[in-house]
Amino acid sequence: MQGLTADQMAFFNQGQSVFNETVSVQGTDPDTRVGLGPGFNSNSCESCHSQPASGGTSPLTTVPQPQIAIANLDGAVNTIPSFIFQGGPVREARFVSLPNGAPDGGVHNLFTITGRSDAPGCNTPQPDFAAELAAHNVGLRIPLQLFGDGLVEMIRDQDILNQQAYECSNPLRRQGISGICGTTNPSGNTGTLLRFGWKDQNPTLMLFAFEASDVELGVTNETFPNERIETPGCQFNTLPEDQTNFTQSGSGVEVPSDAAMIDSFMRMLAQPVPGQCPGNPSTCTTGGQLFQSVGCALCHKASYQTPTNTSVAAMSNVTVNLLSDLLTHHMGPGLADCITQGAATGDMFRTQPLWNVGQRVFFLHDGRTTDIYQAIEDHMSNAGRAACGASFGPSEANPVIQKFNALSEADQQDILNYLRSL
Repeated sequence: MQGLTADQMAFFNQGQSVFNETVSVQGTDPDTRVGLGPGFNSNSCESCHSQPASGGTSPLTTVPQPQIAIANLDGAVNTIPSFIFQGGPVREARFVSLPNGAPDGGVHNLFTITGRSDAPGCNTPQPDFAAELAAHNVGLRIPLQLFGDGLVEMIRDQDILNQQAYECSNPLRRQGISGICGTTNPSGNTGTLLRFGWKDQNPTLMLFAFEASDVELGVTNETFPNERIETPGCQFNTLPEDQTNFTQSGSGVEVPSDAAMIDSFMRMLAQPVPGQCPGNPSTCTTGGQLFQSVGCALCHKASYQTPTNTSVAAMSNVTVNLLSDLLTHHMGPGLADCITQGAATGDMFRTQPLWNVGQRVFFLHDGRTTDIYQAIEDHMSNAGRAACGASFGPSEANPVIQKFNALSEADQQDILNYLRSL
């Protein structure tokens, strides 16, 4: 991010180093830090967030799928689930229901450290993903890109509420577009608005950093100090494995934990800069106008403004060109994952910010397509039953997609060119 002080840049650089670093069980593998497992989805933050650079989203299909590369690393005896494959995206798995039928929604780690040379004696089983898939009990998620999220964190709640009020006033009814009304996902404790994650389930990047460190890597920390899997014989380190370093080389200086340094890196990542138009620049100009006229921009709001009094001066009074309202919307049974997180129910998702969409490979919450046109079409869904068996109403986006489909092929291509230029 431009305008950072030298001290802020030092934190950013150190945070990026930790973000990119590999984790092993006891930190005994060369160039690794401690804490992997007992359950995990990958062994570094960067392995999931690397397209087009560190802090991005799931990597290119032309490089080895990182979750395949780590599944049996150091002797681990994991079976690779069917939804993890070469050419496919990095994914995590959530279960819709518990065995007793009660709602679940939590992340179930793809892999365990059983069999690894740095986890002698550990024997903890993987979930039976084949059985859960057959029961339509699995919801898949791909990693979100992190660029500009520190600016997103600074957007005022009231500005998001103002956008919600505008949407819900039905401003496009004369254009034949109605039924779009974003929903907030407020914190149960503070009442402030959550804004990160596929369902607006996280309030801050710091909580995300600590939670992802624990859930995705298995590294316990000061926010989540206990192992998620407490199988006897699979605990190898003192808890929490990542904590504030109260002394550094005897200097008496307090040094933040690894997860806190990761937060510093994520908070100070710059917002994406639009790329070149894949064709005559006029097509992207026209595409941007059509994006507005068919109604896409109602949810994909062009920008917000940060306050003028942020503690990091580089984040003050910045136009955040995210192309999202940061609200959740009903998307119908076609996209529903049947998982509820706070106020966001089984068919609701946060409006995905479109900055940097032109450099992403996989689209939608589960990475089901690499075709941006198909991703647009998948926003349309009539009322009915989802794969999990639950019934949902129609997608709020239906009237917008109908207008998109009524465009000529050339006009549709202009919109695609515009999106690819972002």
